[in-house]
Amino acid sequence: MSRNLALRLGLAVFASLALPALAAPLQSLIDATPAGGTLRLAPGSYIGPVTINRPMTLDGGGQALILGSGKGTVLSVAANGVTLRGLRLTGSGESHDSVDAGILLEGDDHRVEDNVLEDVLFGIHLKQVNRSRLTGNRITGKKLEQAMRGDAIRLWNSRDNLIEGNRFTRARDLTFANSPDNRIVGNRFDDGRYGMHIIFSPRLLVENNHLSDTGTGIIVLYSPNLVLRGNHVAHALTGGGAGIVFKESSNALVENNEVLHCAVGLKVDAPPQSVGALTVKNNRFAHNIIGLFFYGEEGGHRFFDNRFESNLTTVAISAPGAGSANVWRGNYWDEYQGFDRNGDGIGDTPHEVYLFADRIWMETPMATFFRNSPVLEMLDFLERLAPFSTPHRVLQDPQPRMK
Repeated sequence: MSRNLALRLGLAVFASLALPALAAPLQSLIDATPAGGTLRLAPGSYIGPVTINRPMTLDGGGQALILGSGKGTVLSVAANGVTLRGLRLTGSGESHDSVDAGILLEGDDHRVEDNVLEDVLFGIHLKQVNRSRLTGNRITGKKLEQAMRGDAIRLWNSRDNLIEGNRFTRARDLTFANSPDNRIVGNRFDDGRYGMHIIFSPRLLVENNHLSDTGTGIIVLYSPNLVLRGNHVAHALTGGGAGIVFKESSNALVENNEVLHCAVGLKVDAPPQSVGALTVKNNRFAHNIIGLFFYGEEGGHRFFDNRFESNLTTVAISAPGAGSANVWRGNYWDEYQGFDRNGDGIGDTPHEVYLFADRIWMETPMATFFRNSPVLEMLDFLERLAPFSTPHRVLQDPQPRMK
């Protein structure tokens, strides 16, 4: 074989590896589709990036791959009433400044269904989008360090959308910013920083989602009137992380959630208004380092019929007085030491939590390193046996459940 022939064959093999042989420009096909029409792509690969600027349906049938150029966003929508279905997209850019994404949506009344996005910085970016549905999509981010990734879903100034049944992995956050009245239902997310990052977004319904292996599960900032129901949050274990966090976000319902194996199950810094307390009921907090943590404010929140099981520390506070106005009733505490002599399922005496040696690390953060050390365990035992200072009562549940 001559050297020139070998070189030509080598270049041909390189070209076939770099770009599929059947890849075709997609923008011209989109431009030829009339408003309101449907473009059904044949199986194969298509060259992006592309922009849709009229209402239409783009259907990949699960076998059409749109290849980004490695710069910018792969598919942009600048119209109303666009449906994207059965597409595979890959190869966005890596710029956070320009929010390089797999799909950028602008406008209203879109449907984004059953698409697969891989090797994208941001997954789907909704920018001033209303009344749209994102269902059944699978998004996998770029192989980057956690802090350098983009969000799998980002909503900005968008409302009345449904985010349902999607699967996210290897991303930074699911972010909802300035986006009220959305529904986030039945999604799964693992390997991220914040499972859900909710900022200035009141009246969200967050229901039946499964979040695991993130730094923090759900963090709610300045977003009142939320409903968090039926979510499973697990393995949020990074420093400062928690399964669920509320800060300055009042009047929420936290119901029927399961929070397992987190640094903190529920962390609250949410001064209630006159009618703005949190209602936390029928949740399970188990196997966390700290079950509940109250920071700063007196509280006034309501904790009814929750289960606290196998937490290393059940309740912690930032300083005496934090959480002192909270209301407790009918919760199950695995550390309750009372009896139920009449068999009605309610303890005969209230369940009370006092701080003994725990006060040392709660009031002096530097001492947290020694928490549960033999020295502090011995000191705690001695204080309980014969207190040499007045212990601080954190809570009283007058009707603790026995089962």
